[in-house]
Amino acid sequence: MYEQTLYKVLDDHIKPHTVAKINKAKKWEYGYNEDYDVVVISKTGEIGEIYEIQNLKIALPKAKNIHKFSSDKWEYTEYPKELKKIKSVFDWEEYPVDFKEKWYDYIDNEFNKRDQGFWFYNKGVATYITGTHFMYLQWSKIDVGQPDFRESNRLFYIFWEACKADSRCYGMCYLKNRRSGFSFMSSAETVNMATITSDARYGILSKSGPDAKKMFTDKVVPISVNYPFFFNPSRTVWTGQKQSLPIEYQQQNTQEENLKQTKKFKNLTGLTQQ
Repeated sequence: MYEQTLYKVLDDHIKPHTVAKINKAKKWEYGYNEDYDVVVISKTGEIGEIYEIQNLKIALPKAKNIHKFSSDKWEYTEYPKELKKIKSVFDWEEYPVDFKEKWYDYIDNEFNKRDQGFWFYNKGVATYITGTHFMYLQWSKIDVGQPDFRESNRLFYIFWEACKADSRCYGMCYLKNRRSGFSFMSSAETVNMATITSDARYGILSKSGPDAKKMFTDKVVPISVNYPFFFNPSRTVWTGQKQSLPIEYQQQNTQEENLKQTKKFKNLTGLTQQ
């Protein structure tokens, strides 16, 4: 009988009563915990299972609000039709208050999933995916449509989240095979990080300039422009340029005020082919 060896759950790495005590106070901090030699990827102050992947000990968030899809496995959730026609936060502001109040909880929940990750049942097993993995599965458009849930990708994203959380880490070496979806996964992460990080520039490193440019136009841009309005910062219209996708801050002003502010736009983030 097959027994996976990609990761293992450490039941006794930290004494259960210690975990419970710190969970009660919600004192677990995101990042590397030197006292217990574990990288905490939970942002709620509570931890649950501890995985060991490639000798790195990673504390997952405590399982809460576990969602059950009708198929008992991951399912893409259709974007509400009422929101599809809203293209920007400025359009959103034009809608009546009662309409917006109807969707506040939905939008807040999507932001929480992006930030804290998501729990769901996969064939009866409570399964955690990181916020980055959630953004890839739910909100990223790839060549075949919506990405599939894969256990190997789940472990990759958990390890990657630990790399981001661990201040000792300078990156990750990842040996992959062809057609594993890594190009789309990394493109999705580029868009995800670039749209929540201020004063940043995110690049693409490839074996050649044309290859990097193709990844930008074929993967990064489609993922970005297909984000829902509440995840998409205001941006200048993308005109097909192949090197950058600027995201700018701008206010909704009168035409005269906008003309005055055209040269004063503050560039917060950019997706740029290096």
